[in-house]
Amino acid sequence: MTESVADGTDTIGTPADTAAERSLAVRNGRVITPDSVVEGGVRIEGDRIVAVGDVDGDAETVIDADGRYVMPGLVDLHGDDIESHLYPRSGARVSTPMALSSSDRANVAAGITTKFHAISFELDESQNRSPELAGELTDAITGADSLLADHRLHARCEVTQPDSVDAVLEVLANGDADLVSVMTHIPGKGQFRDIDAFREYYEESANHTAEEAEEMIAERCDVPMATVRDRIERVVDRAHDAGVVTASHDDEAPEEVDRLADTGVDITEYPITLETAQRAAERGLTTAMGAPNLVRGESQWGNLASGDAIDAGVVDVLVADYHPPSLLAAAFVDTGEPLPERVARVTANAADAVGFGDRGRLAAGCRADVVVVDSEPTPTVTRAIVGGKPAYRADGTAGGER
Repeated sequence: MTESVADGTDTIGTPADTAAERSLAVRNGRVITPDSVVEGGVRIEGDRIVAVGDVDGDAETVIDADGRYVMPGLVDLHGDDIESHLYPRSGARVSTPMALSSSDRANVAAGITTKFHAISFELDESQNRSPELAGELTDAITGADSLLADHRLHARCEVTQPDSVDAVLEVLANGDADLVSVMTHIPGKGQFRDIDAFREYYEESANHTAEEAEEMIAERCDVPMATVRDRIERVVDRAHDAGVVTASHDDEAPEEVDRLADTGVDITEYPITLETAQRAAERGLTTAMGAPNLVRGESQWGNLASGDAIDAGVVDVLVADYHPPSLLAAAFVDTGEPLPERVARVTANAADAVGFGDRGRLAAGCRADVVVVDSEPTPTVTRAIVGGKPAYRADGTAGGER
């Protein structure tokens, strides 16, 4: 089997079983290390980085970065963009293998080499979501063996729905998840703190009538908070028993962060207010915010802006959410911080948050996930290397190769 790039052409042609003998060098770049930006490149042998900086160019494949940035492959802990590949238009479903394949290529082209697909175990017809579809996507993600990126499952559990909780517990029992998050999409709470906004959102969807929206409000508001908290505790306990990191979603108050931290949650995603994010930092939780929020300059829902949270020093990780290209772009948004610190939010910090310490940084011994980036006029990937193998090339913009 030969290595393949996204445009379908063959590159090195090295058999997979001789990967340990493969060598590759990226040279003539601006290398973003964990601490600084240095002139030079990266040398790779097999699937590992062996040298950074002034590297030996005597390799089977040499890529000329032509002065562009050389940085670690991005690690996305929360991306639900596969949903737009599965349903490119409302009601127009494509096959799961096609959706996963197109999502794979799109993410690698955006520089994402480790992808945690945020699959919603939730019954919500307006978003084309169900526990059954989530199970189908889980099987596709965990069973794929011919994709470019490293694909992982982030199982999102809607704890207001018992069937969704049962489905996530089964996924954990099967060892299929690398990250689990608990979410409570209750009208009047979290993302939809305004019940009228919840009602308007669902009434305007193509799949719900006004009556159905009212039924959903009644159903979700009818679940006692004690039941919600019991389900959260069960999911978190089972996840930790399985060695899986846990996250909470749309935490809206410091008191909620305290309860979740006491339960054992490791990550808070998209805290609603600055006070909530600050409390998460005080409790030692990893805080993840949306990269599109930072790139756009505001929250889609009028909640905490990623830029404000970064200014306050309470953001550890940025995630792609619904738009993979924003993850790379976010690293180049000028927040007044050094570039390596901004890059860490989309690489090393994300990897460390889920215990993937072998990636997310350009250092000897790390997994060889490397991207070459042209930062102007908008950050664009010209080359991507995944696990030491060339995986993507944008012809006409990339540096030379021999």
